Order: sequence, then C-alpha cells, then structure tokens
Amino acid sequence: MLLIIISHSCSLFSQEYINADLFDVEVEKKVNQYQSNYNFKKAGFYYIQNNWDSTLVYSMRYLNGNNKNIDLTNYSHYLRGCSFDKKEMLNEAQNEFQSITSGFEFNFLIKKKLAEIALKKSEFKKAISYLEPLIKLKEKDYKYFGKSAVFQNLGLCYLHLNDFKKAEPYLIEYVKFNEIEKDTLNLIDAYGSIANLYYNQYKDIMAIPYFEKAYRLSKSIKDFKAKQIATINMAVVEENRKNFEKALVYRKEYEQWKDSLNDQNKIYEVAKLEKEYAVKAKQKEVNFLKVENKAKLKERNGLLYSALTLLILLGVTLYFNKEKTKANNIISAQKEKLDALNVTKDKLFSIVSHDLRSSVNALKKSNTNLVNTVASKNLKEVNVLLKNNSTIVNGAYNLLDNLLNWALLQTKQSYFEITSIRLFFIVEQVVYNYKPLVQEKNIRLTNTVLKSDIVFADQESLKIILRNLLDNAIKFTNNNGTIKVYTKNSNSDYYDLVIEDSGIGMKDSTRIELLSDTELLSKKENEDIIGSGLGLQLCKSMIKKNNGIFSIESELGKGTKMIVSLPKKV
Repeated sequence: MLLIIISHSCSLFSQEYINADLFDVEVEKKVNQYQSNYNFKKAGFYYIQNNWDSTLVYSMRYLNGNNKNIDLTNYSHYLRGCSFDKKEMLNEAQNEFQSITSGFEFNFLIKKKLAEIALKKSEFKKAISYLEPLIKLKEKDYKYFGKSAVFQNLGLCYLHLNDFKKAEPYLIEYVKFNEIEKDTLNLIDAYGSIANLYYNQYKDIMAIPYFEKAYRLSKSIKDFKAKQIATINMAVVEENRKNFEKALVYRKEYEQWKDSLNDQNKIYEVAKLEKEYAVKAKQKEVNFLKVENKAKLKERNGLLYSALTLLILLGVTLYFNKEKTKANNIISAQKEKLDALNVTKDKLFSIVSHDLRSSVNALKKSNTNLVNTVASKNLKEVNVLLKNNSTIVNGAYNLLDNLLNWALLQTKQSYFEITSIRLFFIVEQVVYNYKPLVQEKNIRLTNTVLKSDIVFADQESLKIILRNLLDNAIKFTNNNGTIKVYTKNSNSDYYDLVIEDSGIGMKDSTRIELLSDTELLSKKENEDIIGSGLGLQLCKSMIKKNNGIFSIESELGKGTKMIVSLPKKV
C-alpha cells in the first residue's frame, strides 16, 4: 500500500492569523506605558510595522543600555525572537525566546513559538514538550491562537513519530473542534489528518470515509490548494484499491486544480505588478504636485523671507555683541583664576623644594654624624641617629607621595572606583603602619570604629586620606599624648569618621583657612614642623571626589578633631 499524501506536514498554528493583531495591541500598550524609553519605544513601533531589521537594532540597543526593566527586557527578547523567526534564523530566535524569564506574562506564547521552531526543524519530540502544556491553558489565553491547532500539531507530531496510539485522540479532538466551529477549510485539513492516521495503520475502512468527506467539502470552497490535496488523496486511495478508472478521473481533476492554482498565482503576480506600477505612477504625480507647490510657496513667501532675514540679521548682531561681552567677561575671570593658579603653583614649588631641601640637608648632616659615631663605636648614639634618619626619610617620602597623588588627581589619571567598604578594617590597616611612630613618641593610639560601619568610597583614596590625617595627628601630638579614631552615626546619610588628637590644636582663623576652597596651601603655624600643607589639600580634594564632607574642630592647646563624613549609600 502506498503512503498517502498528508495535507500538512505540520500546521505551525495555522489558525493564528485569526488573532494576529492581539499581541500587537499588548506591545502598543507597553510602548505607551514606557514612552520615555526611546529604544524600547522604537523597537515596539517597528515590530508592529513588521520591520524586523529595525526591531532587532533598537531592541539590542535597549538590551545593551543601562537602567534595564525586567518586564521590558522580556518584551525585547520576545520581539527579537519573533524577528529572527520571520527572517528564518531559527537558532537565533530560539536563543532569544529561551532568554525570557519564567515571570513573563505571556509565557505560554514562548512555548508556542518554541514549538513552531521545533516543528520547522522537524524536532517532533521537542515540539511535543512545548505543546503539551498549552492544552491546560485558561480559555482567555486561547484568544492569541486557536486551541484546535494545539491538538492538530500534537497529533501530527506523534503521527510523524509513528506513535499512532497517542496521535489518534489529539486528531479526533481536532476534528471535533472544527466540526463545532464549522470552519470548512480547517475541517478539510482535519479530515485529511485523521484519514492519514488510519491509512498509515492500514485501517482503510476507517480512513477512506474521512478522505471522502474531505473531498466532498473541497467542492464547496475556492481554495485551489485544498482542492488539489483532497483530490490527489482520493486518486491514491482508488489506485491502492486497483480502481484505476476512478483514479484517472481524480488525477485529471487534480491536474485541473493544479493548473488553476498556477493561474491564480500568475494572476496574483500580475495584480502585484499592476499595483506596483499604479503606486509608482501615483508617486510621480505626487512628486510633481510637490514641486509645483514648492514653487508657489517660494514665490508667495519671498517678501516674508526678506523681512525675516532683516530681523534675523538684527537679532544676530545683537546676539554676537552680547556674546562678545560675555566672552570678554569669561576671559577676564579665567585670566584671574589662571593668575591665582600660577601663584599657587609657584608657592607649591617653593614650599615643596624648601621642605625637600631641608629634609635632604638634615639627612646629610645626620649621616655625617652617623659616620663619626660609627667610628667611635657608640652604638646607643648610632641607634638614635638611625631613628632620626628614618623619620627624615619618612617625611620626605610622604611629601613626594602626596605630590605624586596630587599631580595624578589634578591630571585625572588616578584609578577611582567607589565600592562598599567596612571602615574598621581600612582604619586598622593604616593604623598598623604607624605603630612604630606612635611607640617612639609614647602616644596611645586607639581604633574604636564599629565593624558594622559600612561606607561607599574609593578604597585607595580613603587610605591616602587616613594616612595624611594620622600623620598630621602624630606630628602635632606631644609625647605621651593620645590619638583616637572612631565614628559617629549622627546623620542618616553619612558616617562621621573622626581622628581626634590631644595635640597643640590651632586658632579658629587657621581652622577656617584650612577648610577654605580658595587656598591650595596654608601658612605654617609652627616653623619647626616640616610640612608643605599639600597633604591636607590632597585630603580635601579626595574627600570631595568621594562625595564626602570635611570639617575640623579645634582649640589652641586643646587638640584637634579631623572629621571625614562619608556616604552610607551610593
């Protein structure tokens, strides 16, 4: 027995066209809801217009952007999947659909799309895994595609897999759906599918009545393709029954519908060409009218343009005169600022070079004493001189380190990344490096920062700030003094990191000058203490870059509190 021709190898949800615009309505709602998101809005617009390439471009721009919304991300993947599917790029479409999260409100449409792709690739087992959950949908969800198509596709998948027992109930349900709906074209397809099921099992008695029903119904429709399939099925049936005379009649009728279909296709092609020609002719007429209207508009508006030109020239003259005055004021202000910066630069070079020269000269003298002392083998004095050398070198190193960091900050070459930081551990690291210095001066240094205190700042710049503030605290604290590092949580947005010392303190005028933004370097209160003031200015710049606030509390002779307020969140 010959295998009969199956009317549709797989339907790919042939009833979908009934409600093809419903999802477009959902996309339009989503576009209106997120009008401010330009890329998603354009992707949705082009999807509705069936412009698949533009849909892919704008949906990708949205996915590559920042501030993503999970709902719009799912929609964007869905639009891309549909676009790739339309362009027959099945693997890409499958990847997009599988990127959608399970919370997508139209998750059942994803299964439908993945089933379609599997059917196109003849992966029938995979298609079944996507189709079976669609049987259990709520009735309202079937408005997006025909429920009967789910049963049809499941039946045909099992038929292709030669699992006739599982195919039969689905194809019977498919027939029942279409008999209730009285959809003649789909009913012909349903009869053909169930007939093929029985015919492939050699159940001719059950199959042939369905072939005959499909053939009789085909007489009442104008679809040449359906007529052609129903007729050739009957021809094959009669040939297998050895009734060649009837088979010949069906064959001739088949050829007739085949020719009619070809003729119809030619008519459609000619109609398409005629339509294109008519559109081109109409476009030429429109273009001619546009040119004519432009000429009339140009003639009519000539005088108006002349008047407007004079007004524009007058306005431009006034504008440029105003801008020239504004530019002169800006140049004057920039010149004053540049002069101030040059003065600051000269002051910086003068102080830094003086302090470096002082440090090098002090080191030179100390080394001379060290050589003489080594010769005399006075080990106690050697130890004192070595400690003195170490102090001088550390001071010079800190000065050069601050100068380098200040230069990197000014030229915007430093690496900077704000992250969440536990203050206790950063303070503990920096304090550890200063233990030899505080022990030498017998200073009691304590860190009572809470381990739970978390701020958002750049770690390396925060270390530089702490090093400079601790260095100043140690420098200005007398022997046997105290330095405390702790935090205050008095603000909902900031943690206050406090470095408090019992040192010499400062006058209020000095405190105000140190906090001023107009001075790069401050005058020294104590000429005996080496320092350029660059470290404190570097701290102020880095605190500002970390979105923090710097403040000072101090009284002369009563110590100082350096307070760095750092944000609790980005």
